[in-house]
Amino acid sequence: MKDLADIHELVSELFNWPTSKEEWEQYRLTKEQVQHFHDFGYVSGIKLLDTDCVEQLRKELAEIIDPNHTGHSLFYEFHSNESADSDNILFHSLGHWRITQGFHDVLWNPAFVMAAHQLLENKSVRFWHDQLFYKPSKHGGVVAWHQDYSYWTRTVAMQHLTCWTGLDDATTENGCLHYIPKSHKWGLLEAPVLADDMNGIMHYLTDQQKEEFKPVPVELQKGYATFHHPLLVHGSFENKSDRPRRAFVLNVFADGTVSNTDEELLKGVPPIKKGEKMQGKFFPLLYQ
Repeated sequence: MKDLADIHELVSELFNWPTSKEEWEQYRLTKEQVQHFHDFGYVSGIKLLDTDCVEQLRKELAEIIDPNHTGHSLFYEFHSNESADSDNILFHSLGHWRITQGFHDVLWNPAFVMAAHQLLENKSVRFWHDQLFYKPSKHGGVVAWHQDYSYWTRTVAMQHLTCWTGLDDATTENGCLHYIPKSHKWGLLEAPVLADDMNGIMHYLTDQQKEEFKPVPVELQKGYATFHHPLLVHGSFENKSDRPRRAFVLNVFADGTVSNTDEELLKGVPPIKKGEKMQGKFFPLLYQ
C-alpha cells in the first residue's frame, strides 16, 4: 500500500490551500484567543472541519480500525483497546496520516496550520505525530490526567502544541476533554500510565497544585477543535452515554526542534541522531 508520508502536500479536495496573504487572513485567531491560550494553557471552539469532512473522516476511521486493513503495517502504534480496565474500551492509534487521504490532509488544513503558527509564537510549524481516540458508547475508557510533553522529552526544546478535534459532539456524558486551567505553569511532572488510573498524576502534585486542581470540561461540537500547551494537565472520563466519542489529535512543534535520543522516535521510523534537527519524510514542514 502507498505510504502517504511520502507526500507533503494535499492529496484530496477536502481543503484548499491559500495562495495569498488575504486568503490566509480568514483563518487567523483573534488576539483574545491567542491571549487566552497563553493565560490559561488552551483555546477552544475553533472550527476546523465542515460536515462533509467529518463524515469522510468517520468513514476512514471505521475502515482503518480493522486490524486486517491493508495499511495496518504503517501505524506507529495500534491499540484495539489500550484501557487497563477490560470492561471499558479505548481505541488509540498513531500513524494513520500515512494510510488514508483524509487523515493525511488534515495536517495541511489551512485553519489548523494558521492557528498552530500563531500559538507557536509565529514560528514555522513542523509535524510531530497524530493520534486517534475512539470511545464506544456505554463502555468507553478513560484517558488519565497527564501532560503531553511528559511523554515527549525525546525531543527538545519544549516548543510543542496539541490540537484535539472531535468527530462527534463531545460532552461530559460521552467523555469530553477536561483541562486544569493554568496548570501549564506548574513545570514538567512525572508521566502516569495513560489509560490506567484516572487520578494517577495526583501522586506527583504538591499540596498547592492539588488545591488548584479544578477540572473544566471542554464540550465541543463535531468538527470543532481545542488547542493546548504541552504542559497543560488534561484527561477525559469514561463514555457511559448512548453515543460514541471519536476524535483525532495532531501534535506539532516549532521548526528547529531536535532529537534528544539516539533511539527511534516513533516505532518503525529511522532514528534521528541526538542533537540533530527533526525533519524528513516523517516530520514534514506544514507551514513556513
